[in-house]
Amino acid sequence: MTNDEILAKLKGKYPQAVVDTPELIDFTVAVKPEMLMEVATFLHDECELDYMADVTAVDRPERFEVVYHLYSIKNQTPGPFVLKVYLEDKGNPKVASVTPVWRGANFQEREVYDLMGITFEGHPNLKRILLWEGFPGHPLRKDFENRTFTFKELEPTRPKPPDW
Repeated sequence: MTNDEILAKLKGKYPQAVVDTPELIDFTVAVKPEMLMEVATFLHDECELDYMADVTAVDRPERFEVVYHLYSIKNQTPGPFVLKVYLEDKGNPKVASVTPVWRGANFQEREVYDLMGITFEGHPNLKRILLWEGFPGHPLRKDFENRTFTFKELEPTRPKPPDW
């Protein structure tokens, strides 16, 4: 099944879900955040996009974009089907976790949560993966103050080992 056929099938099943099909290098479809789980399940089960290569996020001036690169191992698709979700609320960005659909999303969603501050609702273990809980901010956000923190500033935020 080609990406155009998948898009036509998606629009047939969920006509209100697709909000944008930007012309980018890779075939890309943006869907409403509230319809992500339905669309993801449909793409996995009905369109046989059984492999999610990665989850990442982009910080645009007006919104966050959560980006999923999907492939079909069964059908040997040559290029990715890129699924995007636009999150307009930059103060409290959240979207459903696709971990129930693609188990490989688990650590990748945690990385996006850690570095961008996007919450994945329903994630089985959503906690920081690269930085410690209490680290001030999310370093890949454009509004992150990129500076060197002193030991005195960071030490209260770090967990203490049991023998301290």
